[in-house]
Amino acid sequence: MSGPRPILIIDDDALLRDTLVEQLAQEGEFAPFGAGSLAEADAMLAEKSARFDALILDVTLPDGDGRDYCLGLRRGGLHVPIIMLTGSDAEADVVRGLDAGANDYVGKPFKLAVLLARLRAQLRIFDNSEDAVFGIGPYVFRPAVKQLQDPAHNRRIRLTEKEAAILKFLYRAGSRTVPREVLLNEVWGYHASVSTHTLETHIYRLRQKIEADPAHARLLLTEAGGYRLDPAGSLVSAA
Repeated sequence: MSGPRPILIIDDDALLRDTLVEQLAQEGEFAPFGAGSLAEADAMLAEKSARFDALILDVTLPDGDGRDYCLGLRRGGLHVPIIMLTGSDAEADVVRGLDAGANDYVGKPFKLAVLLARLRAQLRIFDNSEDAVFGIGPYVFRPAVKQLQDPAHNRRIRLTEKEAAILKFLYRAGSRTVPREVLLNEVWGYHASVSTHTLETHIYRLRQKIEADPAHARLLLTEAGGYRLDPAGSLVSAA
């Protein structure tokens, strides 16, 4: 099972915000964080280690309009799904929100189950789009095109379908170690002929592509019973 997906909820209604944070965290599928203003959201997004897979953004905030903020985020290169919340679902408001770059628009009051369904739908779409981009060490990982970009050395690393799937699943697992059997099942599905040796071979080849020193891996780590991805590991020069 992959790790919980970080979601940023930007809403100045403290009761609603806290309720959403609490409800989204219950099943372990999401790791929600709350911001009560655009300034607070800016600070959270600007943190060096910031990673949010989606934003739930209120329209009316004390320091600005959520639609204008959404437009600014898109112009700044943020591609993750953004779902707008609003007390008005008039056609003109919906159109303005979508034109600003929002992926979906949910009117208040709303049912939590509906919001969750729309959030999951947008995440599924995004994960399979060419806009899905993940930072792994010095690389920009684009799973849809099975490619790692290395801006510092102006090069691109082509990945096989299985290599891309391994990286994507390990990234989703966050800091948790993924057992070999789980990774085999997720990447290959159930095939009696596929053994852990197959996985180990792919891990070996993947390290040859992405590690500065494959013999002393700092990015794709072997742990007891499985593997773990350290997205910042390769930033430390190999000994």
